[in-house]
Amino acid sequence: MDDKFREECGVFGVYDKSATGNKLATQAYLGLMALQHRGQEACGIAINKDREIDFHKDVGLVEEVFDDKIINAMEGVMAVAHCRYSTAGNRTDKNSAQPLVVNYAKGQLAICHNGNITNAEQLRQEYQLDGAIYRSNTDTEIIAYTIARNRLAEGSVEGAVAKAMGILRGAYSLIIMSPSKMIVARDPHGFRPLCYGERADGGLVFASETCALDAVDAKFVREVLPGEVIVVKDGVLHSNTENCGKQASSLCIFEYIYFARPDSTINNQLVNDARRLSGRLLAKVKPVDADIVIGVPDSGIPSAIGYAEESGIPYEEGFGKNRYAGRTFIRPDQMSREAAVRLKLNPLKKYLEGKRVVLVDDSMVRGTTNSIIIKMLREIGVREVHLRMSSPAFRYPCYFGTDVPDSIQLISYGNTVDDVCKIVGADSLAYLDINDLKNIIPDAGNLGFCHACFSGEYPPNTRP
Repeated sequence: MDDKFREECGVFGVYDKSATGNKLATQAYLGLMALQHRGQEACGIAINKDREIDFHKDVGLVEEVFDDKIINAMEGVMAVAHCRYSTAGNRTDKNSAQPLVVNYAKGQLAICHNGNITNAEQLRQEYQLDGAIYRSNTDTEIIAYTIARNRLAEGSVEGAVAKAMGILRGAYSLIIMSPSKMIVARDPHGFRPLCYGERADGGLVFASETCALDAVDAKFVREVLPGEVIVVKDGVLHSNTENCGKQASSLCIFEYIYFARPDSTINNQLVNDARRLSGRLLAKVKPVDADIVIGVPDSGIPSAIGYAEESGIPYEEGFGKNRYAGRTFIRPDQMSREAAVRLKLNPLKKYLEGKRVVLVDDSMVRGTTNSIIIKMLREIGVREVHLRMSSPAFRYPCYFGTDVPDSIQLISYGNTVDDVCKIVGADSLAYLDINDLKNIIPDAGNLGFCHACFSGEYPPNTRP
């Protein structure tokens, strides 16, 4: 409904060998609630008690899939959890929900995956020729087969995971549970974020973002390194870094711009600060004479505040937002996109009428939503609308766990900035320069980033 890119999913895991009752199921639920922004189509929790893995998953939001009765029945000493927005697989298929729980020669595995395997189709065909039968068309199943095949030759699950990392290409942040261990792995490029923390009671927590650690009162310890495999057994953590440093770090820069929650910290940079910095940079290099600055809720607001701070133009709340619009029983395909946007956002006429407005948003995909918002502002008497984007123009597809469409569907592909400005109906339009991306994360040191959706420069040997 809001014409934004979507992250594929969020992953969460917790291990506490002294846990009793539904303690860890409750923590997994809280972790998923904190990560709900990363996936709203399906979710699930798997829990391990006495070496047996039980799980519950379904299509829907976390609070729709789980209730007290379900959580109270889930007991164990370790749990993994997942919320999903699909880039591969059937979005309404319960079998595509995670954790993926499989039985194989060495026992059970519960797998949670964030990312996208770019050689999945090649591996799928190869495994089919060996007799593999699939329950879904998700790439997580390909990960499961790859690990299971290598486990037969390796002495441990974590060894099989490390071996699989030499076969799988693309993006994957994994949290895996076996009957006796929890294994955490991040692809050698580090496309998707993954971190770990500790609770005061000794519990170890792994999550896509630090906001999920905060939700269960865990203290952040560090990021999981690109290429690292962590195994926890009997409460003891071991790290395998043999796959680290083999590829240049390529964390998705869009995590800072839109995907991650503003209260999360990635590589020592608060996401909210990165967004405010992007607004400051925009004001420096793309100034405009205007009366007020407003942001498109929610992710455009920090950048709008930064723009206002740097430019000296007052910031104002520009829209009332219907927080329940996403829960309506009216599906987007049953109503016009304009009606869907109007249901979600309502301009505050009192503050905007007759004004020259700087409208700040985080990104523009197809441009339809921005066109509708500008039309709504014109209708209430806004004199000028100067659109500012806190990211560069999208021109290329993403293969690493984001539902970026083919280039032909992107408004900036094949159109100049002036063309796009006319299409959306703005008085002026400017994007954050791609060379300024590194400046929104000043404390990141020499960490590398993937910005292929802006530049078309993909990390080597990662495309399908």
